[in-house]
Amino acid sequence: MFDIDRWREIFESIRSNVLRTVLSGFTVALGLFIFIVLFGIGNGLKSAFSEGFTRGATNLISIFTGRTTIAFDGLQSDRQVSLQNSNYENVIKTNPDNVQYSTPNYSANMLVKYGKESGNYQINGANPDDLYVKDETVLDGRFLNANDVDQKQKVAVIGRMVQRDLIKNGSPIGKNLDMNGTFFKVIGVFSDDAGDFAERRITVPITTLQQLKKGSDTISQISLTYNPNLSPAEAIKYSDKLEKDLKKNLKVSPDDESAVTVRNNAKNMQNTFQFLLIITLIVGFIGLGTLLAGIIGISNIMVYIVKERTKEIGVRKAIGAKPRAIVGLIIQESVVITVISGIIGVGLGILTLNLIGDSLEKYFIKDPSVGWGLILVAFVCLVFAGLIAGFVPAFRASKIKPIEALRTE
Repeated sequence: MFDIDRWREIFESIRSNVLRTVLSGFTVALGLFIFIVLFGIGNGLKSAFSEGFTRGATNLISIFTGRTTIAFDGLQSDRQVSLQNSNYENVIKTNPDNVQYSTPNYSANMLVKYGKESGNYQINGANPDDLYVKDETVLDGRFLNANDVDQKQKVAVIGRMVQRDLIKNGSPIGKNLDMNGTFFKVIGVFSDDAGDFAERRITVPITTLQQLKKGSDTISQISLTYNPNLSPAEAIKYSDKLEKDLKKNLKVSPDDESAVTVRNNAKNMQNTFQFLLIITLIVGFIGLGTLLAGIIGISNIMVYIVKERTKEIGVRKAIGAKPRAIVGLIIQESVVITVISGIIGVGLGILTLNLIGDSLEKYFIKDPSVGWGLILVAFVCLVFAGLIAGFVPAFRASKIKPIEALRTE
């Protein structure tokens, strides 16, 4: 392996047979290049798809109500079903270990004024957990806290677009907004990855907003994130139980699909996960096919190379070279070519993905990349294939008698 003369002989053979070397190396480099680029684009497609369909908390359960479509328990159909504070309390007390964050929400549209600026905005009554349920980020100041809710404080956290529309210049913290004649002090600014519409919202303590609505304890929606340790099946079972209990408490028929809706991201994401699995399988199949094509290509070329060198092998045997030395020389040369070509293929593949970057984002491909672990596995597979591809024909050729090898055309 570390025989200097053998290495010189290998590199002399490579230098003297450039076409042969290029043919054998090209298959390896091309195989790894295509493998890396295809897998990278496939991963980019999965990243874009996941980001596009999993914005916000991925373990979110949303509960809201509508009108009944089925008469039940002496009550007529087409009645409006409303959620109350007591319903929220019951929900979070049902299997509390399954709840990560939770908040009741009460929404209202109000005319909001600041100085000469004004506009209609959605006012979201919530508790402090709303920040995590909606997966928002505080850019300035702070979010609501428990004291704000308990004391029914007139404080507000505004979306980034509300700040841009109304306050414009300077920090909004401490400024007072007129909401339908009631002044709220701005305590924070938030951003939301859901976009501008979500950032044109103002969040206030739910108790304060309910008080402004003449002491109403009505809520528009219950939002919670379930324990991330729950499996998708357990999360779906949990939300199904919440729906069943709520329908019972609100005197809604179990078969009424409009009166109470429990939307679980785990259930909604099932099709997404299945689609991502299909993408993974397709990319994996193509990648495996590429590697197999590379292996077959190496094998065919090595058979050709060894056949071309049959006369050379006969000369070596005639001057006393042992079969083991002949096989070792061909295998070592095969591995050297495979490793060098593999490195070139890996380098070109990674360079191509870096050059692509996010330029294909409009085609729903974001951040195409491949992990080094997968690259290493593919690289080792091709090197091993090159070793085997060189060994088999070389071993057969080494068994040929010198006189037969010398007669080979």
